[in-house]
Amino acid sequence: MTRNVQKRKIATRLRRKSAIRAKLSGVAAKPRVTIFRSNRYIYAQAIDDKNGVTLAAFDGKKSNVRSNKAGAVEAAKAFAKALKAKKIGEVTFDRNGYLYHGVVAAFADALRDNAIKL
Repeated sequence: MTRNVQKRKIATRLRRKSAIRAKLSGVAAKPRVTIFRSNRYIYAQAIDDKNGVTLAAFDGKKSNVRSNKAGAVEAAKAFAKALKAKKIGEVTFDRNGYLYHGVVAAFADALRDNAIKL
């Protein structure tokens, strides 16, 4: 992939991200769950935007969870467990500019399967 194509892909994702982010915000009762995926790992965090704090987080690098559909399901299970420990049952899902398919969709579906309402 050439450098210009790479820059264009990143710029397109950031434009989508800012458009999505303008419509979403999280509070302590219903935090915003944002997902980040690199080529190797997947990360997620629940954010209370009103107070500017992270309520729960999942780090795929520390847990050695890869950024694929199977890894997304495993990450969502661990993240749902962390959310339940904080007594959070409903969240707002922020796909962070990524298209809703593949790893992102698998993560969201697995959260739903683990009794987290999106």
